[in-house]
Amino acid sequence: MQNIPSEEPFKAARFIKEIGRGKDGARSLSRGDARDLYAAMLDGRVSDLELGGILLAMRIKGESVEEIAGFLEAAEASFTPLPASSHAEQRDDLAGSSIYAPVVIPSYNGARHMANLTPLLALLLAREGIPVLVHGVLTDPGRVTTAEIFTALGHAHCNSVEQARQQFGLLQPAFMPIAALAPKMARLLAMRRILGVRNSTHTLVKIMQPFSVPALRLCSYTHPEYLAMLGTYFKTTAAAERGDVFLMRGTEGETVANAKRAQQIEWFHLGNHTTLVEKQNVAEAIPALPEDRDADVTARWVKQVLKGHVAIPKPIVEQVAHCKEVCKMLKLRQTSGSLQALSPAKLFDCGT
Repeated sequence: MQNIPSEEPFKAARFIKEIGRGKDGARSLSRGDARDLYAAMLDGRVSDLELGGILLAMRIKGESVEEIAGFLEAAEASFTPLPASSHAEQRDDLAGSSIYAPVVIPSYNGARHMANLTPLLALLLAREGIPVLVHGVLTDPGRVTTAEIFTALGHAHCNSVEQARQQFGLLQPAFMPIAALAPKMARLLAMRRILGVRNSTHTLVKIMQPFSVPALRLCSYTHPEYLAMLGTYFKTTAAAERGDVFLMRGTEGETVANAKRAQQIEWFHLGNHTTLVEKQNVAEAIPALPEDRDADVTARWVKQVLKGHVAIPKPIVEQVAHCKEVCKMLKLRQTSGSLQALSPAKLFDCGT
């Protein structure tokens, strides 16, 4: 993939010297250096040779909290943030008519074995009046993506901020391909097809906050070491200022609750951390689920659920309820200017 530098080439050798010494010998970059390096990578100012070295070195070393913070700062500065409302609603926001902060749902894994129920979660949240942004890839070989299921549902993708804003006004989730939302990040994400392995951008797209206002991010991890690293990052001031986070082990990498056994959900709120949902070993009763993971089969099942003909899996019902309460609190905190943290007992009235 040939890059055409837009500015003066960025000399990355001194950074590679720090991060490229292997898992045990490598040293982490400062937040400022990480921001500058990733910004240069996004702008195409790093040569292909150096870029490959950086991506592989970080893959072996693993990101530190300071590195992920610096990378994310550069990443979020590389695209236009989204408003949470339609034009009409923005005028009404001055009167406080909108009661929910937005929800961000990254979708970069899809389904390999189970049906992908991320579109159901997004549609249920949007039906409640919450602005919902789903962003992700269009296809992934061997997996059924959220984008493919939205297409089967007749739900058009959004290729601009304006189209996404219109969806919020219609109480529909906005699905934006990463190439439309953050094209510079999409280029680095696509390096997987060349190198054969994921890179730091795959983590960044799952934790970034694309809105211009505080939002609730639904984030997932697949490897245990990321629980500790991301948990530490989400407690930082920089992360807390961008809204709240629900962090959970992914359902095949997706951030929708597992319909068969609810996984543990960690809630990060103003630098505080609470276990919001305990891990469930076995569901009390296995709900009726799609017969196949195929996009068309899943879409038909989702339509039946939305019509009330099929019951919503209990873990997803609870996930929607928790999202509603936190989004309402975030919006209230934004409009009132309050920075007081709330306990789960107070927020959820001792159990939603």
